[in-house]
Amino acid sequence: MQVIKHPVERLHTALLSTRKDLIKTFQKFSRAEKTFLEDGLLPGNSLFSPITIHSDSDWIPAHPEDLQDFQSFYINPYRRSPDRGHKTIYIQTIGSFGEGAVVAEQYVEWMKDYCQAFFYGLVVKLLPPVTVASTACSFRVNNNTHNLQLHAGELLNFLKKKKPRDAFCIVGITMIDLYPKESWNFVFGQASLTEGMGVFSFARYDEHFYERSYAGRLKKKIELKQGDYSVFDSYYTPPITSILLLRSCKTLTHEIGHIFGVEHCQWLNCVMQGSNHLVESDRRTLVLCPICLRKLQSAIGFKIADRYKAILHWIEDGADSNGQHSKPTQAFQEYKDWLYKCLEILDSETP
Repeated sequence: MQVIKHPVERLHTALLSTRKDLIKTFQKFSRAEKTFLEDGLLPGNSLFSPITIHSDSDWIPAHPEDLQDFQSFYINPYRRSPDRGHKTIYIQTIGSFGEGAVVAEQYVEWMKDYCQAFFYGLVVKLLPPVTVASTACSFRVNNNTHNLQLHAGELLNFLKKKKPRDAFCIVGITMIDLYPKESWNFVFGQASLTEGMGVFSFARYDEHFYERSYAGRLKKKIELKQGDYSVFDSYYTPPITSILLLRSCKTLTHEIGHIFGVEHCQWLNCVMQGSNHLVESDRRTLVLCPICLRKLQSAIGFKIADRYKAILHWIEDGADSNGQHSKPTQAFQEYKDWLYKCLEILDSETP
């Protein structure tokens, strides 16, 4: 295992910048916020850990990229920021979600609310669900895993037509696997950052997806006819579990982060880290490192403590309900403990 450790001075420059105007804007953070962000860069701190590389198949060795510090993020002419007329993130579900309409509706609502807490200060809305047939996209059976797949690029074309005028971005989510072109095996998602849209699949986050017994694996060879979407009418969708909810929230916020112009993080363990496979994705944290947190804060303008309180409320609200469909947040407990530690620091000093 390799541990990526950057010198503190380099991390500090990545957070603050070398430009005087950007260093000056950093001073607008409260004293507690500045302490929180800067101390999070120090070796051995209890909140933000270094990135670990476990194999050559992990993202960083497999996909060499330039490091994006705050300054390079800020000056990027192609990055997107919300404005008064475009402050809404729209989520479009495609196909069925979960077993039963009530469960599916709640699952999507939970993801919507998590996004609204994560991107604190913006509005997140759900568009009415659509069937696969209504997208008129191409589809196929994967030759290796024998499951149904939808064409990601054609789904983006569909979303472009559906994008509301007040949207900061629109994201399509589906429980059906995706492929970008015939020569590719699959893709987790695809986005157009300049258009402010993306489409992402949670199919491979099912714990049994890669097993031969996976229920979405077609039991017999079928002849597909493009335009005949009846094959999706009773197609398998995974049960809603706490792990699936966590993986879905992690992926959704990561991909929307890209639409803001935040590139893959190579500074510290961060939700914006790239991942090449499910094991690496599961190692990736739910939190933004101090450098990526400043990037998002500069685009939206939230108080750090207010954002953390909103996420904490999401975890705790409805988790202990005695109802039939209480929010399954067991997998978020470590995140909950981390948030409490952060708030102790942020609330310990008077701004």
